[in-house]
Amino acid sequence: MTTLSERISQSAFDGSRLRVVLLLDLYDGAQNRFLEVYEHLRKQVSSVPGHISDELCQSIENPSQWLITSEWESAPRFLAWVNSEDHVASVQPLHGCVRDTRSLRFSVMRGKAEDAAPLVSPSPRRGDGVVRHALTFTVKPGSEAVVAELLSSYVSPHARVDESTRLRRTSLFMHGNRVVRAIEVEGDLQAALSHVARQPEVRALEEAINPYLELDRDLADPGSARTFFTRAALPAVHHVAAARPESEGLGRHALFYPAKDGCGMALARLLARQDELAVDDPTSPVEASTVFERDDVVVRLVDVRGPLDARPALALGVEGDHKAAVLARLLDSAKDGVPITDQEISRFLARSEMRLITDRRSPARA
Repeated sequence: MTTLSERISQSAFDGSRLRVVLLLDLYDGAQNRFLEVYEHLRKQVSSVPGHISDELCQSIENPSQWLITSEWESAPRFLAWVNSEDHVASVQPLHGCVRDTRSLRFSVMRGKAEDAAPLVSPSPRRGDGVVRHALTFTVKPGSEAVVAELLSSYVSPHARVDESTRLRRTSLFMHGNRVVRAIEVEGDLQAALSHVARQPEVRALEEAINPYLELDRDLADPGSARTFFTRAALPAVHHVAAARPESEGLGRHALFYPAKDGCGMALARLLARQDELAVDDPTSPVEASTVFERDDVVVRLVDVRGPLDARPALALGVEGDHKAAVLARLLDSAKDGVPITDQEISRFLARSEMRLITDRRSPARA
């Protein structure tokens, strides 16, 4: 059996406290306004469930650089807030003060909380140097074919961002009128996203898609663009991959799970537990899985040997006693009964599978 430290794994579900570090670069002359906005924001955040503390710091070398650190009871608590519309609204006033931001999130592995026992988290997980992220948005019904054609025909940007950052893979899927773009980056995710956004071919694609979006955006307006991409962000809350070498002929699939109101994180946790068991099983066709979640939108990306429906329950993430019933209770679309038989689960799986638009891998490093 593969141990936690042997498999490739990242997770928001390890139960540890979370430390969030936000680096900010302010516009000249914006410091007083920034401090006013921060005080208002701090009072709002202090009442958010799971928030423990926060601090504001200013650089002693460059006064325009500031740092906000906060501590949370767990990653799910923080993600529930940062992915909410309340958060989008609360940070809007910062846009006029801040030239650039960078957010870093860390599990607290060792330490001692004030007036508490020492903090000791589970064993460190083994990474692979890859950051996984996704964007999701919806297009106007009836425009799906046009949007799919635009997304499949664009010219890929150059993979190399800088000496330490490289685009590794981009996978685009659609489910009805919902688009999901999943990316894998070696190095700095923010640098990669900024690099991609500057490329003429990508800017042309985004402009071409604009008329078909359900949520309007103006890419010429930095505030409008920032708000759109904030809402579109679909963070990876769990990734796991087998420690064994990657098999030949792996197929990449995406499954869409619309959760009931308030059930997105619970659904993501259910799928994460199933996938950790799956990649530890040498007979399992699932080699890797990434679960993305924002509010009630859950998307699971799986790399599978052979046909997706060879083991339908495993592919759907519900292999084992009662797991299909639990999934059905969490899904907003589960109105036609609980899938029990292999045939029912296969139909459920087919309905959940997203259509692959394009899957582009960058050449290996020289």
